[in-house]
Amino acid sequence: MFILRQLEFKQVPIASCNLSLLQYRGFKNRGFPNRAMATVDLDQRASRARATAESNGQGHVFNHWDLLTEFEKNRLLKDLEDLDYGYLSRVFSASMAATSGGPSFGIVQPATDVLQLKDTPPAQAAEWIQHGYRLIAEGRAAVLLLAGGQGTRLGSSLPKGCYDIGLPSHKSLFQLQAERLLRLQRLAAAATGTATSAVKPLHWYIMTSTFTHADTLAHFEAHNFFGLAREQVTFFQQGFLPCFTEDGKLILETQGSLAKAPDGNGGVYLSLARSGILDAMAAAGIECLDCYCVDNSLARLGDPRFIGYCHGVANADVGARVVAKAYPEEKVGVFALRRAAPDSTTGPDTASPGALTVLEYSELDPDLAASTDPSTGHLYFNWSNICMHYFSVNWLRNVATQLLAGGSTPYHVARKRIPSVIGPVPGIKLELFIFDTFPLAGDKTALVQVDRREDFAPVKNAPGSAIDSPNTARSALLSLHAGWVRNAGAEVTCDEGVEVSPLVSYAGEGLESIVLGKTYNNLFVLELQQPSP
Repeated sequence: MFILRQLEFKQVPIASCNLSLLQYRGFKNRGFPNRAMATVDLDQRASRARATAESNGQGHVFNHWDLLTEFEKNRLLKDLEDLDYGYLSRVFSASMAATSGGPSFGIVQPATDVLQLKDTPPAQAAEWIQHGYRLIAEGRAAVLLLAGGQGTRLGSSLPKGCYDIGLPSHKSLFQLQAERLLRLQRLAAAATGTATSAVKPLHWYIMTSTFTHADTLAHFEAHNFFGLAREQVTFFQQGFLPCFTEDGKLILETQGSLAKAPDGNGGVYLSLARSGILDAMAAAGIECLDCYCVDNSLARLGDPRFIGYCHGVANADVGARVVAKAYPEEKVGVFALRRAAPDSTTGPDTASPGALTVLEYSELDPDLAASTDPSTGHLYFNWSNICMHYFSVNWLRNVATQLLAGGSTPYHVARKRIPSVIGPVPGIKLELFIFDTFPLAGDKTALVQVDRREDFAPVKNAPGSAIDSPNTARSALLSLHAGWVRNAGAEVTCDEGVEVSPLVSYAGEGLESIVLGKTYNNLFVLELQQPSP
């Protein structure tokens, strides 16, 4: 058994991906292999691939070989040549073993060691912010965006990041985030007394998928990268895994192609390693990443307070911003500590506090999910995972190494009807979630509570939905910005609120000179060159 490997390539600026006319002529003048040579090469490749497949018990993938066109043969060989047999054999076995006999959660208790920013002395928070700005200005921090999702549930065929949630400016989620990154660079320069030209560009790594990659690049190209330097944005793709039968046999979707499925957002670890990005980060002196999901309209990417605390105080390998659960039935994962189930001979390890993990809402018994801690009055399992994480680059490299070894972190097993050459068949999809690896961080973790109203407004459901929709995200952003404007000394009487361009303010700072003493009666956009209200 095996894994579909991503193409191993070094990241290059997008502008350098197009062949010049001179380069094209060079290829043309050298000529292309003739058909006879191509046929010999195809036969040799097929012979090697067949031998490897048969030695791994997968010879059935060649059952239809003689019926395939040359194009179909090349496509099947490409699928097979991208497989890492040993890795996938280990992962499939470990994942299936982990699900045998039903889920075993061991001993689970709520995560309670959570830094609450509202209780942090301002002087201390200012130190964390300053350290975060230094990391950014010196090029030691970068931002990682998970952007593989499509906008299908939003009624769009484009990537979620291209979606306009209905703001007065009609900026896409990608544009809002790009402009926050630009503003953050300027704030870092000012905070560290560094000339803007001397501040290293804050690098933005964007993980797309096969379904969103081309449209995402086109969106950035069409908007001239929203003012960012092209070389500071690196795109890479999420990987795929083949689908299996219950006994580990590969499934052919057609006579000349494997059935495949995305490997989950936890595939980011191997994608970063295989694309060469982790090596490039180390060479560039990047020490940590701030990670978030594209559908969070309020995401403060690169938040200097958060990365400053995780890097400079907690010395964390993994950090997470959390929010208090809104209500017991909210469909979010919650942070917990998990110890292994007690061994019949040694009993439970009571000395261990357990490893940081995330329990999905479906894993929590409804009665337990609704239970409250009498000492606080809060839900017992209270801290929601909003997929806003901090990672040290060294830890990312170690995780990728352990994942490649296979078995240390079982994948989730999803039993689905898989399209196949003989029609839909029962099969297995393997998927890794980004938080599945958190136990590998040991005690070098940090949880930080943030205000939901300032940091989290996801766009997941169809327009008009009462929860996590474009409507609720738009309302949350306009309400937050109206609060900023009021705090800066202006009056906002418009019920809908005010939109503040991220180029004007990242988190409410710097507005006094613009809005002090003014009144905003209508829905309005504060841009760098805003008209008078």
